[in-house]
Amino acid sequence: MNLNPVEMADWQIAEAAEPQLKTVETLAAELGLLPEEVTRYGRSYGKIDAEAVLRRLGEGQPRAKYIDVTAMTPTPLGEGKTTTTMGLTEGLGRLGQRVIATIRQPSGGPTFNIKGGAAGGGLAQCLPLAPLSLGLTGDIDAITNANNLCMTALTARMQHERNYDDAQLAKRGLKRLDIDPARVQMRWAIDFCAQALRNIVIGRGGKMDGYEMDSGFYISVASEVMAILALSRDLADLRARMSRIVVAFSRSGEPVTAKDLEVDGAMTAWMVRALQPTLMQTLEGQPVFVHAGPFANIAIGQSSVLADRLASRLADYVITESGFASDIGFEKFWNIKCRATGMRPDAAVVVATVRSLKLHGGGPAVKPGAKLDAAYTQENLPLTEAGCENLRAHLRIVRRAGIPAVVCLNAFHTDTQAEWDAVRRVAEEEGALFAVSRHWEKGGEGAIDLAKAVMEAAQRPNQFAFLYTDDEPADVRIERIAKEVYGADGVSYTPAARAKLDAILADAALAHCPVCMAKTQYSLSHDPELRGRPTGWTLPVQDILEYRGAGFIVPVTGGIKLMPGTGSDPAYRRIDVDVATGRVTGLY
Repeated sequence: MNLNPVEMADWQIAEAAEPQLKTVETLAAELGLLPEEVTRYGRSYGKIDAEAVLRRLGEGQPRAKYIDVTAMTPTPLGEGKTTTTMGLTEGLGRLGQRVIATIRQPSGGPTFNIKGGAAGGGLAQCLPLAPLSLGLTGDIDAITNANNLCMTALTARMQHERNYDDAQLAKRGLKRLDIDPARVQMRWAIDFCAQALRNIVIGRGGKMDGYEMDSGFYISVASEVMAILALSRDLADLRARMSRIVVAFSRSGEPVTAKDLEVDGAMTAWMVRALQPTLMQTLEGQPVFVHAGPFANIAIGQSSVLADRLASRLADYVITESGFASDIGFEKFWNIKCRATGMRPDAAVVVATVRSLKLHGGGPAVKPGAKLDAAYTQENLPLTEAGCENLRAHLRIVRRAGIPAVVCLNAFHTDTQAEWDAVRRVAEEEGALFAVSRHWEKGGEGAIDLAKAVMEAAQRPNQFAFLYTDDEPADVRIERIAKEVYGADGVSYTPAARAKLDAILADAALAHCPVCMAKTQYSLSHDPELRGRPTGWTLPVQDILEYRGAGFIVPVTGGIKLMPGTGSDPAYRRIDVDVATGRVTGLY
């Protein structure tokens, strides 16, 4: 095949490559999976019964080298983290390594919005593209339905408690939960960026039309149900976590759970098939496990614990990807996911681009759909060198975790050798390995240097340690993340957030839970306009959510929203179908 990413769009490359992809049966056989452990969904992808495989393999198989792919602070265009994950996987494959990538399933929100899909790009893609980008095997639909079934149970219960007295409720096998409509924590879910649904009123009409109250939506991948999918070790664990979801609070301040609403079993029923990772492949035929969801700025943003555990039993190298930059996705990988997996990373890849360095060095704004300023298409060493302060901060976050780092400079054709040399100097000053990678243009061949650097880093001394201990209280954990990861001077709380924090500190079940921050991805700080390496600022916590099922708390900082908005030039304007063939066009 003659695939030229300079001349072809990603969807055109994917379409041309698709007939040459391995069948899902071939992929499974190469991994040593049994036919009954894989369910075909399409010619080249299917679901894996991970629990069955892990039971069959038993204990004691050597652990793979475990590599996390993270990044410096991105521009709104993204800096190619998934592309790098696919390219590195292809590069390791070229070096004869048994390698599996584990990535998150794309959300319909960004796929149809400004950023587009999350399949990689050029000659470093996860395929087949259209199924991956358009719902795949239905996991996010299952999360949406389980979430909304819980909200249906809540609102129906509130209506019935309003309409019936205690005796009438007892005849129906119910006891009064006395739910406070002003303290409903859960929201409805939809997998689009729909800002008009952030704040709504429901239950308008008569007494048979529900319970009138303020409500709203978040994007499906920000649902606690998604976090539970990402963190569950097996079906029994998922079932137990579902029952602990706090949906609302009573007027006396008691938590009202999915178990109290007697909906936890039905929610789990929606999730049985979703618990199985999806088996896909790179453009060069290496296996990829796709499971759980994105948005590390407002969610956990990791591939699943189950997918990573399974991959570690089947490969020499597991390449996993954390959402956004190291202050967000890597921090959650480090302090939440690694606690849940029991696995310890051997190295981290920090993806950088000259474009992002120039933005953080003081370059003009980068806007999706707009022509790049000449500062980004011509050599500009002062901007590049100034932006390296942001890269230094991210390398020090990885170093704080105690693991080796590799800077992957994702090469653009507008870069110059002098700019690459400037970044190399900074990486080496910070003790990191460095590689320029041209995987977008050349696939695995272009990622050989990166793959060699990662293999070297994975052999280096490793002093992995969590940022906070299991017995430290929530306020200490929040402040440690703010100061030692983001670079803040301290933390401030609104009165409402402070009251919630005090209640959490008094609750033995929550006081020592991990912390899953909700924070902008466009700055090390809470303010997306503060680029580079901000100093002299305080992290403002607006709210704190209790995710008892997932097992963490969520401080909501700055102006971050759990429902993103759709921009003025969304990707859906360019997506279509060839009615003669049924092929989807325009995905990227």
